[in-house]
This record gives sequence, structure tokens and C-alpha cells, in this order.
Amino acid sequence: MNSKFGRAWLIAVYVFLYLPIVTLVIYSFNSSPLVTVWSHASVKWYIALAADDDLISAVGLSLRVAFYSALISVFFGTFTAFVLHHYHRFAGRTLLSSMSSSPLVMPDVIVGLSLLLMLVSVQNWLGFPERGLFTILLGHALLGTAYAAVVIKARLHEMDGTLDEAAMDLGCKPFQVFRLITLPLLVPALVSAFLLTFTLSFDDVVLSSFLSGPGYSTLPMVIFSRARLGLNPSINAAATVMIATVTIAVVAFSIYQSRISKQRQREVALAYSENNQTA
Repeated sequence: MNSKFGRAWLIAVYVFLYLPIVTLVIYSFNSSPLVTVWSHASVKWYIALAADDDLISAVGLSLRVAFYSALISVFFGTFTAFVLHHYHRFAGRTLLSSMSSSPLVMPDVIVGLSLLLMLVSVQNWLGFPERGLFTILLGHALLGTAYAAVVIKARLHEMDGTLDEAAMDLGCKPFQVFRLITLPLLVPALVSAFLLTFTLSFDDVVLSSFLSGPGYSTLPMVIFSRARLGLNPSINAAATVMIATVTIAVVAFSIYQSRISKQRQREVALAYSENNQTA
């Protein structure tokens, strides 16, 4: 009884989560211009999508913003997590810990509005920056740093601190310990943080709407603005491309993480085997 209920509940959850996405993907191959009326299968909306200059430009802008904001987020998130994990007593630690995680719980509307007001004040004072690529990048990097710090800090808590102590005993300087010991062990977490912040940036609408300027519309902004004027089959095709891109990235990372985990298990088993033979 419990097993049947568990399977039924699992199926219901999967249907609730993925049925809308499956429906959207199926109707992206619908030949009819009416999105709710199925005619026959066709890829003409994907062909129309390839000829849509506005959408292609928006995809290029979204990819650039997502890539560079993910790099910036991982860079600052790594050092934020490293400082919070290794240094427990310094002035402002509590403030840094709370401020670095506050974007996680603060509504995007509030973050976007506060950034907009700050940028307008700076522009009135210094004459720059104008709203565009840089301001969108700044907002996404700010939000992404909070997520990256959480992911990397969780990995630092799992790591064995005795490795760092052993390296220090062997004469390594703190930066050498970070470069030779900590950083290689952090690679899976850095990749996770990069993919997470890349996806968040690529999917963001609210911050981009506040911080974008004329001629700088990301793909989610274009899709949202067109959807407000009425459902269009080309929007289904664009959304399907986004879903496929994210799915490929997640599957590729899962394969990479599985291989890293198996390689680590083999190395640990080999180390124990060599240690037993030596003893």
C-alpha cells in the first residue's frame, strides 16, 4: 500500500512538474499558427526562429551576460566562501556573512529597484555608466555571487582540513596551499557554481528589465514581451531551444561529476592498497 502510494505520488509530482514543459515542446512542432490548435508536425517555426534577427540578437546578449556574470560570480563567490570558512574572527565577519547571502532571500524586484536607483545616482554624479550590457552584467553578477558563495562554502565544509595542515607542515605558504590543495579539490564545486549562476542569469527577467537600456533586451525579456501580446508558436520554439540548452548542460555536468566521483574513489582505493602493501 505504501509502495503503491509512493509510486503514485512520484508520478503525480513528475506530471505536475514536466507536463507543461512537454506540452510546450510538442506544440513547438505544430504547423498551425494557432498555438492551441494542433494541425500537423512541422519545423517551420524553428526555421522562422533562425531568421528572426531580434531573437538571435537577444540570444547572443543573454549568452554573453550569462557567461561573464557566471565567471565574475564564481570569482567573488570563491573568495567570499574562503574568507568566511577559514577566518572566524575579524571585524565585520557577521556583516559580510549576512550581506553576502541577503540577495538569496530578497525579492528580485527590490534588488533591481535598489540597483537602478544607485546606478542612476552614480550616472548623474559621474556621467556613467549608461544602462546596457554593463549594468545588466553588474546585477546578474551581484545575485550570482550569493549563490556561488553558498555552493562553494558547502564544499569547503566537506573538505578535510588536515590536508591543508599537512601542506603547511611541509613548508607550503598559505597561497601555495590554496593553489595546490584547496583549488583542485574545489573544481567540482566551481563548475556547479558556474552552471547554476549561468542558468540563473540566462533565465532572469526582473533584474534585466530594471537594468537594461535601449537596444539591450535579453532573450527572456523578448519572450516575455511577445507573450504579453499573445501566444506565438515561434515563442514555443525559442523556449524549447532554451530548455534543450539547459538540459544538455545539466546532463553534461552530471556525467562529469559522476566520472570525477568514480576517479576519486579509485584513487582512494589505490592509496589504501599501496598503504597496506607498504605496512
